[in-house]
Amino acid sequence: MIRVFTDTAANLPPEVLEKYHIRTLPLTYRVDGELPEGEFDGPAYYDAIRGGAEVKTAMVNPQDTAEGMEPVLAAGDDLLYIGISGGISGTCWSVGLAADELMAKYPGRQLRVIDSRGASLGEGLIPIEVAKRAQAGATMEELVECVRSMRSRMQQFFVVDDLKYLHKGGRISGGAKLAGTILNIKPILQSDEEGKIVLRSKVRGKSRAIEELANLYAQFCNDPTQTIGLAHADCPADMLRLHSLLREKGHTGEILTVCYEPVTGSHVGPGALALFFMGEAWR
Repeated sequence: MIRVFTDTAANLPPEVLEKYHIRTLPLTYRVDGELPEGEFDGPAYYDAIRGGAEVKTAMVNPQDTAEGMEPVLAAGDDLLYIGISGGISGTCWSVGLAADELMAKYPGRQLRVIDSRGASLGEGLIPIEVAKRAQAGATMEELVECVRSMRSRMQQFFVVDDLKYLHKGGRISGGAKLAGTILNIKPILQSDEEGKIVLRSKVRGKSRAIEELANLYAQFCNDPTQTIGLAHADCPADMLRLHSLLREKGHTGEILTVCYEPVTGSHVGPGALALFFMGEAWR
């Protein structure tokens, strides 16, 4: 059997992970130097960031990778890991190092590590489909090709309330940061061919930015029945408005909605809103 792994940056809710038997590797974070305890509380977390709390994040480490993957290989199963974009995190590189050591220990098994070139549900929508196919008996090469096809078609657009979080984390340049600091300008950002964050356009005001996200869906989505994703960093009203606009644009498929998980969310910042769907291949 082929087991599907991703990481917590994929932003998949526990019920989805359980439904499709997807396993995750943990990215970690600290708030003001402390490891959070208990269940993630999105509103409290983003309120703390608004209040000046310092968040430090870390990629998946080799020890967690080995502890998560080795029992699967030892049980005689193969494994496919679909990870957060290498354009914004070193996680795939780190997992790959641990995977090389595991393959030397279990030469009879298959273990593949693939960069999704996405984050949040731009990453998470891929393992859902791959897990469905794995359960239906697809081969490893068929699953790898599915990942490559989906990542080549995945559209990832988002708007943030304040570019300082992306700039502070080194995810955008100082010039891009400046573009959003005057006249209530809201940059529309997207993921490029390498999974890096780039500026697509600029509009004035959050309301207009939400409308622009819906327009981008109408322009690039080629299947209104597909499952698409929305992620928000403690701005549920904005998410609901975008949800409504997408239905007005004709989307009939499932819309998976999540609060941004804490690691990716710390970089996009409170108030961020993102849209993920598949269109024509462009990567």
